[in-house]
Amino acid sequence: MVNLKINGIALQVDDGITILDAAKKINVKIPTLCYNPDLPPWASCGLCIVRTAGPGSPRMARACTTQVAENMDIITHDPELIATRRTVLELILSNHPSDCLQCPRNGNCELQTLAADFGIRDIPYRKVLNGLPIDDSNPAIVLNPEKCIRCGRCVKVCQEVQNVWALEFLGRGIKGRIASAADTPLGESPCIKCGQCAAHCPVGAIYERDDTPKVWAALQNPETHGVVQIAPAVRVALAEEFGLPAGTVFTRKIYAALRRLGFKTVFDTNFSADLTIMEEGTELVKRLTGGGDIPLITSCCPAWVDYMEKYYSDMIPNFSTAKSPQQMMGAMIKAYWAAKAGVDPAKVYSVSVMPCTAKKWETRRNGDMKSAGAYLGADTGYDVDIAITTRELARMIKQAGIEILKLDDEEADNPLGPYTGAGTIFGVTGGVMEAAVRSAYYLVTKKELADVNFTPVRGLEGVKEAEVDFQVPVIGSGTKIRIAVAHQMGNIAAVLDKIRSAREAGQETPYHFVEVMACRGGCVSGGGQPYGGTDEVRKQRSRGIYEDDQRSSLRCSHQNPFIKQVYDEFLGEPNGHKAHELLHTRYEELPLYLK
Repeated sequence: MVNLKINGIALQVDDGITILDAAKKINVKIPTLCYNPDLPPWASCGLCIVRTAGPGSPRMARACTTQVAENMDIITHDPELIATRRTVLELILSNHPSDCLQCPRNGNCELQTLAADFGIRDIPYRKVLNGLPIDDSNPAIVLNPEKCIRCGRCVKVCQEVQNVWALEFLGRGIKGRIASAADTPLGESPCIKCGQCAAHCPVGAIYERDDTPKVWAALQNPETHGVVQIAPAVRVALAEEFGLPAGTVFTRKIYAALRRLGFKTVFDTNFSADLTIMEEGTELVKRLTGGGDIPLITSCCPAWVDYMEKYYSDMIPNFSTAKSPQQMMGAMIKAYWAAKAGVDPAKVYSVSVMPCTAKKWETRRNGDMKSAGAYLGADTGYDVDIAITTRELARMIKQAGIEILKLDDEEADNPLGPYTGAGTIFGVTGGVMEAAVRSAYYLVTKKELADVNFTPVRGLEGVKEAEVDFQVPVIGSGTKIRIAVAHQMGNIAAVLDKIRSAREAGQETPYHFVEVMACRGGCVSGGGQPYGGTDEVRKQRSRGIYEDDQRSSLRCSHQNPFIKQVYDEFLGEPNGHKAHELLHTRYEELPLYLK
């Protein structure tokens, strides 16, 4: 422990923590702009300067990178420090556009908030802009380098957290800017569309592509039948946009708000998560008992699919062919539900609300995303016409003047609405694995798990490993299934390289089943979720997911009576011919220029 003073207040803190963290313990907020708790600090903005030797001392340090020391006497705020911070902000603003009202981050911009806190009304320096064009070549993310404040967050999360290296700094000084790798269009870069750059950007330099105008146009078209689905993680994050704590679950109010927006039918992606488990769980059991490439690697995360096709295409045979819940739902809406409801599938406008920016790209990933039309022999467009993020839905609700917190609860429509707890936990890292284990165990043993809470795969540890005893031989002569869960792209290479090494050495695979999610914590902190995601927020959102699971009367996908109904009425059997036609996809190595 270290003894020190901050603004004259004596305290004792753990050795090795920074001045910034120490100040938080006595409720002192030191302003920051480049700092983010997800990222290693690198002290680029200079806003967090403090005095480190008492009042009047000329010794200054940056609080985000300077560790506390015994008997340190720190001053965090005095007239000179405040004036210096103000100057830093004025210099940043002199090189930043003043079009706040047209900016996608207006009202939720860290630079705007700091300028208001410091009462900045005029800029004493000449405004210098570089006239840089917007790059909208990416199907999910828009890059506006003119708004870049060179804080480095996007570069650090892309390179050091996600290990994708799609973004970098180019130029120096006032000409410095963010750009995609090698200054190519972002759509041709190694970008996997995960949106973590947008989630970590403090201003409007990177943001999700806004597809709400297309949704409004469809809802206002009397010839269109608007159908919507909401992802598991949306229900534990949307409430933050309306002033409620992270992790608040108000699913039934979301259903009500969607109907107020003009959607005629409201479904829930949790249902198709249950459907995914039936397909993927059956696929796993077939590979374990009848032979096939092991390990089976899950496919629900489109950013991971993009990464795999670029960097691990040798593992395509290991990849589950089951589509994501979003795409399964899209196919079922147009190929199954439309006929059942007497609606022309060509007039269905299918919208998904997702926590993820990569879902926008997934809707157009390949021809398999038009499977309903291929099955019906008609042009029904893409199975999912548009994917919007949680943030986009929040804007639509506010634009429509809907006071969502005051709405009465409503239910989703049948039969693609009701879900089990297993469908809910898809929204958090380890959730797909846990849901699959619950049903795969039943498919193998014909018995229910005594305890469906598979806690070894829960939590924010980057890579989680565990074993499940299926009681009967499932591969070779063994009964235990070795599993791995990896989240945050930077952690995934270690798992995949371990599999590769064993294969190259002719050894038994270290795992039988692997779950991968591109974003830290899983979909609860996807690139389209409300801004401000930290590990504490991730824990709160995850807690909401697990509480929703616990409240469910049915907690295993195979127990969902409506899942049984769609197989009896339409699909036949899991992994059958019709299921493969509508609910499965294929993968291929991406062109070299995209690597």
